[in-house]
Amino acid sequence: MSNVSIIGSEKSGRTGLAAKLGKKGTESDITLYNFVKGDHIYSFVDANGYPGSLKSLINAVNLSDIALVCIPSSGLNSQVGECIIALDLLGNKRGLFVITMADKSNPAAIHELSEKIKAISKGTNLEKWETIAVSTTSFEGMETLKERIFKLGDEARAANSAKKDLPARVIVDHFFNVTGMGTVALGVVTQGTLRVHDSMTVFPLNRLTEIRSIQSNDVDMKSAPAGTRVGLALKTVQAKEFDRGYMISLKEDVSSKLNLKCRLTKFTSGLGVGDTVHLFAGLQVMPATVGSISIADKDVTQAPPGSDCNILLTAQNSIAYIKGDRFLIAQLNNPKQRLVAGCEVV
Repeated sequence: MSNVSIIGSEKSGRTGLAAKLGKKGTESDITLYNFVKGDHIYSFVDANGYPGSLKSLINAVNLSDIALVCIPSSGLNSQVGECIIALDLLGNKRGLFVITMADKSNPAAIHELSEKIKAISKGTNLEKWETIAVSTTSFEGMETLKERIFKLGDEARAANSAKKDLPARVIVDHFFNVTGMGTVALGVVTQGTLRVHDSMTVFPLNRLTEIRSIQSNDVDMKSAPAGTRVGLALKTVQAKEFDRGYMISLKEDVSSKLNLKCRLTKFTSGLGVGDTVHLFAGLQVMPATVGSISIADKDVTQAPPGSDCNILLTAQNSIAYIKGDRFLIAQLNNPKQRLVAGCEVV
């Protein structure tokens, strides 16, 4: 299975593209679309709450192996830049730039836009991404786009296969009660192989649970390897106790105090001691306060744009994480640049 985020500005054509690529499923501030090709399932995640909600964008990216950055043929805008910064800070390495509504432009203008995309992505993790022009009206470029997605899907499945023997871990994005079944959680197996009747723990609740059943794309499964989008029937935990971003695993670190190694984007105004920010950890998001900052082992009161630093951050509530997770720091009240830094736990 491959999970693909479809992101871009509100009028980028991302939702129309998602509807052409898959069948609509679960809908909230992120909307899921599914497509089956032979033995392979593709789950497309439309960040339909973005740009109003930065959380919608980050959630879609963190649920995916592949990202499609949609850019209308009319040209670039600030939201394209924000999407690129988010992907770069999170270290996402697979994806495509998709110029949408190509039927409303011409080859010369599309070539010029492609060159601008290369320029703004230079020096980021996205600088080698291919750009494809498509139209959901004339269907120009759609088959080429699908071929590229399938190729990236092969790469993503190989990467996930390498994680199948790690301890099972599921990131939860939706949850509800089903009559006769109890609590059902939807999410993605990010590593390991999950099996029916496995005894797991819901973090940061620290609540023991058992996997009663597993479904993927409405098909019952005995096990689900890394990369699989799943629906899980759970014992001993209620849907009302869940929040988006909760982890189902064997062991997580749980804390509200985090020592983070961070890289600030060069577009931010900087970060200071005492600043109130929002911390994005997987699908978990909460307010936090910067307690201290050090650069090259020296305490400072301010981290300038583009700098590398260590930050002691205190979140409003505890979060669940493991070593290797990537975090984002954002200032949601900054109208010009909400994203501040990409981080990992020291």
